[in-house]
Amino acid sequence: MTQYDYVVIGAGSAGCVVANRLTEDGETTVLLLEAGNPATKPEIQIPVAWPSLLGTEVDWAYWSEPEQHLNGRKILCSRGKVTGGSSSLNAMIYIRGNRHDFDCWQELGNSGWSYEEVLPYFKKSENQQRGASEFHGVDGALSVTNPLAPAVMSEQFIEAAEQLGYGRNPDFNGAQQEGAGLYQLTIKNGKRHSAAAAFLVPILTRPNLTVQTGSLVTRLLFKGTRTVGVEYLHQGTLQQVYVNQEVILSAGVFDSPKLLMLSGIGNAAHLRSLDIPVVADLPGVGENLHDHPLVAVGYKSTQALPVIAPTSNIVEAGLFLHSGKSNEVAPDLQFLFSPALLSPTLTHDVSGATLVACLIKPQSHGTVTLRSTNPLDPAVVQANYLQCDTDLQVLVEGIKIARQLAHSAAFNQVLGEEVAPGKDISSDEAIAAYIRQTANTYWHPVGTCKMGNDVLAVVNAQLRVHGIEGLRVVDASVMPTIPSGNTNASTIMIGEKAADLIRAAGYTFQSKSAKVN
Repeated sequence: MTQYDYVVIGAGSAGCVVANRLTEDGETTVLLLEAGNPATKPEIQIPVAWPSLLGTEVDWAYWSEPEQHLNGRKILCSRGKVTGGSSSLNAMIYIRGNRHDFDCWQELGNSGWSYEEVLPYFKKSENQQRGASEFHGVDGALSVTNPLAPAVMSEQFIEAAEQLGYGRNPDFNGAQQEGAGLYQLTIKNGKRHSAAAAFLVPILTRPNLTVQTGSLVTRLLFKGTRTVGVEYLHQGTLQQVYVNQEVILSAGVFDSPKLLMLSGIGNAAHLRSLDIPVVADLPGVGENLHDHPLVAVGYKSTQALPVIAPTSNIVEAGLFLHSGKSNEVAPDLQFLFSPALLSPTLTHDVSGATLVACLIKPQSHGTVTLRSTNPLDPAVVQANYLQCDTDLQVLVEGIKIARQLAHSAAFNQVLGEEVAPGKDISSDEAIAAYIRQTANTYWHPVGTCKMGNDVLAVVNAQLRVHGIEGLRVVDASVMPTIPSGNTNASTIMIGEKAADLIRAAGYTFQSKSAKVN
C-alpha cells in the first residue's frame, strides 16, 4: 500500500508552496499530484505571450453557464492545467489586495487572518527587487520586479491620473493602495516566475518529495469521517494512495469544491440528487463564488507605436480608486493600462491603447455545482456577473473615468478616435448596455470553499474542512471575500500560512504518537 505523510492535490499557486514548505525538513514525505503536465510550453516563459496561452492545452478552458446579466453570454473561465496552475497563465501582476480585505476576513470570525497577521507571509514568499522594508521581503523564492522596459505610454497613463488628481503611488502593496503607478510583476530575468518556477522546480531533487503530473484525482478516500487517501487517474489507470497525516486539497476554485462534492462533502440534497453517498452535509461547498469582471475602452493612436517588449506583461500601469458608487471602504475600481488595442474585434496591426476598468469589490455571487458524477466532466459554473445593480453602476463609472483619463493632457498628442465603445455610446443606459455585451472576467474566481464559522463555511480558520478529519483546503477557494486586486499573491500567501498551520499540527500529532508509544 503506497503511503505518504501528506498528499497535495494540485501543483498550482498554493500547492507548490505547500509542497515546498512541508518537505523542507527532509523527513516529511509528500506526494504532489497535478492533472496537467510540466510547464514546458515555450510561451509560458515569455511575458508578452500570456494571452496566447488561453484556451490551449495548458488551460482547463472552463466555460460559465449563460450569464443572464451579460446578455446570456458564456464566459471563458481560464484556469491553469499545468505545473504552476494559473500562475503559469496569468498576466504576472503582483497585487496583494487592500489591508481592509484581510481585516474583514478576521472580522468574519477567521482568527489569525488580519492584515498584520498575514503580512509576514506575504513577505516570506517574496524576493523584492527594491529591497527589504516594512512591507517587503527579500529572502523568499518568488521574484517580484519592476517592469524591465515599460512603454512611454504607460508613464503617460500615470501622468494622466495625476492630472485628474488621483496621485502617484510607487507601491500598491505598501502603505496605501490608492493612486496610479507601474505594476510590479512576478518576472525573473525577463521570464515569467510562476509558483512552479519559484517553489517547485528548485526542489525537485528532494528525496522526500514525489511529483506526479498527468494525474487527475477522482475522489477522496475516507474511513468514517477521516480522510485516509485519494484515488486518481494516471495514464488511464485508477490508482489509490494513502496518507499518514493529511490530504491537502489545492485544486482551485472550481475543482476543489467539485472534488469535495464527488467525494460526498457538500449540500446533501445536491449530492443525493446524483446518488452520491453523503459523508458531510456542508451546504456552502460551491457557494460564494466571487469574481472580478472587467470592461475595456479602446483608442486608436495618432502615430505609430513601438512594438511592445517581450518582457512586458502588456498591462504595465494601473490605478486604484473608489468610484463613489458603492459602500466599500477600500477601492472598488482597478484600472489596467495597455499600450495596445486589446479588443478582439480589432486587428492587431492597429496601433492604439486600452484602458480597462475592473470591478474589484463585486456584490454579485455565483455557484459551482456538479454536472454529473463523472470526474472528467467539468463543474457547472454560474458566476452571476452583474446580478447586483451596484456592480453595474461601478463599471459605468469606470468607463466614464477611463474616458477622462484618455482625454487628459497627458494623452493629447497620442490618442485619437475612441473605437470601443465609441463616442456615440454616451448615456448611462447605453454604457450599461455596452458593459453587458462586452464585460469579461479578470480571471480571479475565489470563495467556493470559504473559511469561517457560519452555515455556508466549508473550512475553519486552520483551513480544516468542517466535520472531516485529515483534510484541508488550501487555495483561493477558501477566501471568504475577494481581495481588492489580482489574487495570485494572496493565494501564495495562503499557501505559506497553511504550511505553518499544517506543520504545527503535524508536530503535535507526532508528539502525541511518541507519547503513546
